[in-house]
Amino acid sequence: MEVSYRELDARASRVAASLVGMGVKPGDHIGLCTPNSTDWIVFYFGVLKTGAVAVTLSSALMGDELTTLVSHAKPRLILTSEVKLKELGPLKAGGVLEKIICPGGDMEMKHLLAGDAATFTAVDRDRVDTAAILYTGGTTGMPKGAMLTHEGINFSSYSIAFYERSVETDVALCFLPFNHVFGQVHIMNSTILSAGCLELLPAFDLDRVLSVIRQGRITKFFAVPTVYVRLLGLDDLKKKLGNVRYSFSAGASMPMEIFKQWKERTGLYATESYGMTEAMPVTFNHYYPAKHRVGSVGDAVHGVEIQIRDASGNVLEQGREGEICVRGRNVLTGYVHNPEATSAAMWEGGWFRSGDVGVFDPEGYVFIVDRIKDLIITGGENVYPREVEEALYAVPEIEECAVIGLPDKEWGERVAAFIVPKPGASVQPDAVKRFLKTRLSAFKVPKEYVLVKELPKNAAGKILKRDLRKERMK
Repeated sequence: MEVSYRELDARASRVAASLVGMGVKPGDHIGLCTPNSTDWIVFYFGVLKTGAVAVTLSSALMGDELTTLVSHAKPRLILTSEVKLKELGPLKAGGVLEKIICPGGDMEMKHLLAGDAATFTAVDRDRVDTAAILYTGGTTGMPKGAMLTHEGINFSSYSIAFYERSVETDVALCFLPFNHVFGQVHIMNSTILSAGCLELLPAFDLDRVLSVIRQGRITKFFAVPTVYVRLLGLDDLKKKLGNVRYSFSAGASMPMEIFKQWKERTGLYATESYGMTEAMPVTFNHYYPAKHRVGSVGDAVHGVEIQIRDASGNVLEQGREGEICVRGRNVLTGYVHNPEATSAAMWEGGWFRSGDVGVFDPEGYVFIVDRIKDLIITGGENVYPREVEEALYAVPEIEECAVIGLPDKEWGERVAAFIVPKPGASVQPDAVKRFLKTRLSAFKVPKEYVLVKELPKNAAGKILKRDLRKERMK
């Protein structure tokens, strides 16, 4: 099914008219919890047209995960699928929700499309008013609802379209979930801003992705590093990519070895930027090869300021590692219903604390070292898992890996590596250990090696290290 921009706008206006008729007011929270679809986009823009706030939740949420976030966000209405009725029904009965929009619920999406688009005028909002609430991935604990402004989403969409040199003839494939900032802002909003076309899939499915690309329409490909790893396992990869002119990776830093293999196999740079739910984007590694810096996430996006600070908030000079702090129109205004988390995430003057360790090179390019919370302290020495993972990816038999710290009576923490072998390959821990000793200091070499069939990931494809830690400590 194809939908034109004219039709998209008209449908969104019909939805908005229906929502206003149901009493929705500017600032109200309205939930979306369905897989990617045209209806998701129509509903999203319909909500924004009313001046309400789109609370976008992962369609993968079930049970307590779902009810906890809905109870926290307090949306008046929610667009969802009928499989969520069992969990959401009691919330409606308890007064948390007014209406559930889905087959078998209070009404269906088709009834919202019966509104009168011709009589509806979009509600004006201030540039700093909240447009959407996106919950953080929750890879390190309870997700927090980042409040993103109209100005912030607009600024981010313009920045991405500019740095990617997006044009109206581009067709972007999107299988990343729209509740995530990568899918919603980077792919969906920036593509619509540049008048391009979105080809939608509800989730990543390798066969379906290859089938869509094979048809020759796709010019822009977006994925997380784990997807690039899967694709590198295919024969004739360059041929399979068809007319793709641009590839982009986000969600986690791409290991340099994977980047090099992608470039060698496809001729394409896997362009990266650095951003997060709370600030999107912060840096961009350039589209132009002459300005692209391998291993870096690029330099600051125009209009965004970056500082590297120590734990006390002191600004560090170039070349010293510290926490990446960001200020700009792309930064959230706070976490919904969570003033404590908001205060903890900000330095004075509007500087957001990313929680990531980074460093500037002499030309202002940013290199990500690791997450502060992922730091392993073993025998009094600091080990950043990403450095160890980079070395592991140089082992030809390894498809994916993740490094974490586990409690150890002697060392405080021991470095542990979880490894997914390539199909048909055999990984020998002793051989891997010998190899790592040629590349890393002795204290950084993992003491434990765990071979697994797959690594736990969230809906956006990010590896969940906390799940690995919990499973190993049972």
